[in-house]
Amino acid sequence: MYDYDVILSFITAFTLTYFVIPPTIRVAIAKQLYDVPDARRSHVEVTPRLGGVAIYAGVVFALILWTPFDKYGDAMQYILAAFVIIFLVGVKDDIDGLAPRTKLLAEILAALILVFKSDLRIESLYGILGIETLPFWWSVLLTVFTVVAIINSLNLIDGINGLSGSITVLTTGVLGVWFLILLRYDLAILAFSTCGAAMAFLKYNYSPAKIFMGDTGALLIGLIISILVIKFLQLNADLDSTHPCHINAAPAAAFGLLILPLFDTLRVFVVRIMRGRNPLRADRTHIHHLLLDSGLSHMQATFVLIFVNVVFVVLTWLVQRYTNKNLFIILLLISIASLMAGGLFYTVRRRLRSS
Repeated sequence: MYDYDVILSFITAFTLTYFVIPPTIRVAIAKQLYDVPDARRSHVEVTPRLGGVAIYAGVVFALILWTPFDKYGDAMQYILAAFVIIFLVGVKDDIDGLAPRTKLLAEILAALILVFKSDLRIESLYGILGIETLPFWWSVLLTVFTVVAIINSLNLIDGINGLSGSITVLTTGVLGVWFLILLRYDLAILAFSTCGAAMAFLKYNYSPAKIFMGDTGALLIGLIISILVIKFLQLNADLDSTHPCHINAAPAAAFGLLILPLFDTLRVFVVRIMRGRNPLRADRTHIHHLLLDSGLSHMQATFVLIFVNVVFVVLTWLVQRYTNKNLFIILLLISIASLMAGGLFYTVRRRLRSS
């Protein structure tokens, strides 16, 4: 019934974002709202950083225009309220800077709105560590932690041209198709609106990048993906095991879909702690930085990372068909990713020593 609304939401978000970005670039340049290259950053020219404003406009306009509010309005109004909080924080940070503590508090507030007003909760550990159903307050804490973790992992991975946008297209595209098959049109519209806005943004973010999404875009996209992932877990838990949309190991499938930002964030934090550094202090230790140091260009590094992410998605889907052991699959994915990252690290170190 609402299939055309899903398609139109994608087209609307893509079109509006596509045409809003050029004037956004002009305003950002005129007001000197751009990133200046330094030793840590991987670009060499000043680049506007307000792409997230256009992404926000495209996504929110498409949601308001095409979501069937008579059926899904109650949950969507709180999702939009959370969007406003994250948008305001992101814009403030992109324009004038913002303390990390303030951003964290805003992320927690947005998560709490979703938990208590739209019933967004991780209610089970699905047998991980032998735990099934969670007590209410543990469920709340885990959900808030998950939302904040995904938001910041998407923000941290936004380091080279095309990467965050491509991850967004992959993630929202996969989840959007799943929600559409399940006939959850509200979530399908949210996913495809985000996918359309991200695809339009990529037109201007591929090298040489004309604009960055900034914190406005990265934080918003992280929030949207966290909503979609947790809703995926909730809805999958209610499906009969014989249902064609049922995933045997849903948490592992979600982790596999987000393996790049989640694993890279975890790896970077561990490396910084082992070296006695502040895990929150930015540096050039992300996987995309290692790929650049290995001699790849921005777009080559982005292609490699997205290709690897797709391989992990396929691998997870194949393995979960034979086992529902979430912890086993997650540890398997982390082990493979660690071997690949370790090999890349030593390759880069050898190259730097010989140069």
